[in-house]
Amino acid sequence: MLSLAVAAALAACAKKEDAAPAADTAAKAPDALQLKLDESSLPGVNRFQIGDLDTSKNACTDFAGYANGKWLAANAIPSDRTSWGAFEMLDERSTAVQKQLAEQAAAHPGATGVEKIVGDLWATGMDEAKANAQGIEPIAPMLKAIDGLQDKDAIVAYLNQTAAKGQNFLFGFGSLPEFSNPDMNTAVAMQGGLGLPDKNYYFDADKKDIRTAYVAHIAKVLELSGVATADAQKQATDIMVFETRLAKASKSREDLSRDVSLYNNMMSVADADKLTPNFSWTKFLDSQGVTGLQQFSLAIPSFHQEVSKMLGDTDPATWRAYLRFHTVDGAAPYLSDAFANEQFNFYNMTLRGQKEIEPRWKRVLSTIENQSGEALGQMYVKVAFSPEAKAKMETLVANLGAALKARIQNLAWMSDETKAKAMEKQAAFTTKIGYPDKWRDWTGLSTSRDSYIGNVLAAQEFNYKFDLGKIGKPVDKTEWGMPPQMVNAYYNPFQNEIVFPAAILQPPFFDPNATDEMNYGGIGAVIGHEMTHGYDDQGSRFGPTGKFENWWSDADSKGFKALTGKLVAQFDGYRTADGQKINGNHTLGENIADLGGLATAYDAMKKATEGTPDPMTDGLTRDQRFFLNWATVWRRNFTPEELKNRIATDEHAPAQFRAIGAPSNLPTFAAAFSCKPGDAMVRTGDQQVVIW
Repeated sequence: MLSLAVAAALAACAKKEDAAPAADTAAKAPDALQLKLDESSLPGVNRFQIGDLDTSKNACTDFAGYANGKWLAANAIPSDRTSWGAFEMLDERSTAVQKQLAEQAAAHPGATGVEKIVGDLWATGMDEAKANAQGIEPIAPMLKAIDGLQDKDAIVAYLNQTAAKGQNFLFGFGSLPEFSNPDMNTAVAMQGGLGLPDKNYYFDADKKDIRTAYVAHIAKVLELSGVATADAQKQATDIMVFETRLAKASKSREDLSRDVSLYNNMMSVADADKLTPNFSWTKFLDSQGVTGLQQFSLAIPSFHQEVSKMLGDTDPATWRAYLRFHTVDGAAPYLSDAFANEQFNFYNMTLRGQKEIEPRWKRVLSTIENQSGEALGQMYVKVAFSPEAKAKMETLVANLGAALKARIQNLAWMSDETKAKAMEKQAAFTTKIGYPDKWRDWTGLSTSRDSYIGNVLAAQEFNYKFDLGKIGKPVDKTEWGMPPQMVNAYYNPFQNEIVFPAAILQPPFFDPNATDEMNYGGIGAVIGHEMTHGYDDQGSRFGPTGKFENWWSDADSKGFKALTGKLVAQFDGYRTADGQKINGNHTLGENIADLGGLATAYDAMKKATEGTPDPMTDGLTRDQRFFLNWATVWRRNFTPEELKNRIATDEHAPAQFRAIGAPSNLPTFAAAFSCKPGDAMVRTGDQQVVIW
């Protein structure tokens, strides 16, 4: 995902020979931990089965219902989740593997390296009694420091000090490849500071109840931290006014997802200082240990200007309340149950409709993944990913690449000049599969069995400094933006690469023993999806080397926008069962990638099976099973609150519309199910969208 790749950068192909996961130095020691996996205790995976089909429905008029309706009706959302489907089931399986590994690491007395980090975080995180006994004491020194902030200069100094520890309350700051020279890292400062999911939550009429609940949540957190009830209520109202002002100066998620150039606003440090007279970037950079930087990207400058104004005209008491609330709210998952439960009540129950808090072990594993994901991943791939799977994936990627090349060559709407540039970009794709060839070095991160939040804060600071250490240096192209145990995939425009972590390489996406149509309809379409991100409305603004450049002729660019406009209109026309409108513009990049990815995967499947008889498995043709496995990937139930939240904030359309959106544009789908013009799943004429 393009937006994910950019966000990952903010936070933090030729065939290659299989490389065994690198072992840390402890693996050579006589008493090294020998990781074991009890596969019999792992949750099952979600495969397409003939019995899933609801034959009372017609694939040509209700393909999502035909493929997934019966399964969705029979699989309620677990009480500790807000959605349930193929992705979530694989996530449960990955989490169960991680739990076994963390328990083994924590129980090993001589653990060193990544196993010690994972073991310490697990052991301290699982000590619920100690967290409850400590209450708010672990962050009492932070709150005392906030109480002492009496003027603007003291507030700015505190913001700089806490940012240097990886706790930046107001804006994101980190490394990012230069748009004009993606081989080098620069620094970028982004907007931030909001407690609600997006700026629109502060203004939209249908979010009024959420705003009311958020103010009540702020007051409750302040009360738990020791503020008197009446004072907490007043401070909560002041904080909401404060954040609303920040929201007015912010860009929405839709804005950011549909214009990647917003991340790129290079200026000199001196000019940045002039833009925000109450906040010195010179002093900020110095406080972060970033030296010798002549210029950086001050993204969303109007936001930073507003922060500067607020430093000058907002009562320090309001700043203290804001900083106190976000300090406590951010630490809540690592404090006593009272704090963790209050955070759950608002962010999970109210915002997303989750009925019960996750068991503690799942929450601790989530923390480990957030703070030391690749350390845990180094353990994960030793027991949960095979060289054979990687080799077969490499074949699939090569076949998808060849199919995409052929599709570009045969585009009717694009000129030969632009085609040549598009083919150059396709030839330059690189791929990462399973796990990194070179593991990240965790030397310097000191963890212990003394304090859960102490370990978390140490990891936050370590990760922040690791990221800042990239600024002004060449991009390390071996790095990954996701850990191997994450069920996901992404496209990175700066490196023109597609990346597939080990955990997604399981059914229904991928099975080394499955028939071709199932793998091409699953992971093949995902591979094609990530490749097509290089040609979506934002990825297409980057060239083959990852440079932000225009390689389009004017006529082709105009034609491309006309085609993408038709896809916007298609998804704008979709409605949920309760009448909510899908935002075709916000979801455009993902919808382009789905459409191109599925079409490319189908072509690759037909090429791979050329000359072989159709097995007619369970009475279904090969083509039918290809499209049915695509739909299986997108079977997912949502709580009403989660669905509303995703429509407002997610650049992906809800799963049921992804199941039908791309296939409805493909004549091959209509042929597979003998659909006729006029059927809901057959788009013809001006309604049919063909891009890549």
